[in-house]
Amino acid sequence: MRAEKQAKRFFVSGRVQGVGYRYFAMDTAEQLSVTGYAKNLADGRVEVYAIGSSDQLRNFARELRRGPALAAVADVAEAEAEVLLAFSSGFSVTFDR
Repeated sequence: MRAEKQAKRFFVSGRVQGVGYRYFAMDTAEQLSVTGYAKNLADGRVEVYAIGSSDQLRNFARELRRGPALAAVADVAEAEAEVLLAFSSGFSVTFDR
């Protein structure tokens, strides 16, 4: 029996741009078999969209709160999201703001 896929958006604030945070999110997503994307926002936050099982997303959220060594994560706001088929495979880092 396969776990039902869910989607969440995470908005990560703190010192999270210019410190490899998006690539950390991508590496972590790949390790946990989570799909989606990470992108910088103009206000200094990083937006992470993720698709996975509830367990995968819970573990992913825990790692997002930890962040890479050079980051200083102040907060991770989490919201339910629609599962978008365009992001149902792989994880990408985007460069638009």
